[in-house]
Amino acid sequence: MNNAPYLIPLSPVVTEEEIKKSRFITYLAHTPGIDSAKAFVAEIKAKHADARHNCWAFVAGRPDDSMSWGFSDDGEPSGTAGKPILAQLTGSGVGEITAVVTRYYGGIRLGTGGLVKAYGGGVQQALLQLTTKEKAITVQFTLSCEYLTLP
Repeated sequence: MNNAPYLIPLSPVVTEEEIKKSRFITYLAHTPGIDSAKAFVAEIKAKHADARHNCWAFVAGRPDDSMSWGFSDDGEPSGTAGKPILAQLTGSGVGEITAVVTRYYGGIRLGTGGLVKAYGGGVQQALLQLTTKEKAITVQFTLSCEYLTLP
């Protein structure tokens, strides 16, 4: 078990940009666990139910534990949204983090390369604004010792 400390988000971040008339809103949040990450994704999807896409990725545990990673293109062409978002998160070295990028379509197609750049770039910009703190891993244990009393 790796007990080395790692970085986690200190507070949420929201950024927004317009690319070829499409509006991209990026949300980053601290999500300690897969259930927490999925709940955050559901919260943003509900908030932007009228959006064309709510693409997401998470690193729900240690940044190097791929068993706690997940992503979705949410209807965008395969590999153009979720994977670029996840690549930015895993490259950041921050754990317990989820990113959701909401897209309101503006009528101009971006192409697969443009989508990869838009989704990955949005998360990259949000990560530049992210404040983090170090999470120290602690282990609780009980120590029991017998001792003799001398006469």
